[in-house]
Amino acid sequence: MRLRNLEGKDAPLMLEWMHDNDVTRDLRTQFSRMTLADCESFIKKSIDKTINAHYAIVSDEDEYMGTVSLKNIDRVALTAEFAITVRKEAMGHGYSWFGMVDILRIAFEEYHLESVYWCVSRENARAVRFYDKHHFHEALDIPNSI
Repeated sequence: MRLRNLEGKDAPLMLEWMHDNDVTRDLRTQFSRMTLADCESFIKKSIDKTINAHYAIVSDEDEYMGTVSLKNIDRVALTAEFAITVRKEAMGHGYSWFGMVDILRIAFEEYHLESVYWCVSRENARAVRFYDKHHFHEALDIPNSI
């Protein structure tokens, strides 16, 4: 598995997870309203990595498994928000962990950020379990800028 830039061929599989209630039920955005054209537009906009850096998590065979992102990159405060979503087929196979580790490497080594944060609803049990399993902890002192 590896990260690469999103490509047009990823749009149908991206739309697949967006329309899968098992994947999206606890997410803030209403992805079920998205269309193939929305996915294609998102992929085209992902070329510009100035404010948001979106990458495809792919299998060894280059099959799209999900998207991992640094959002709202702040070059002054040296912060960004982390986001990740994988297809149901990718769950339990290490794609989320790989995507997280590699995007954090990119954040700190390539973007030279000082902190990366993510916001998760306490009701998103799958995400909370994932973060707990990998020893990430809730931050209690959150800067106002975030």
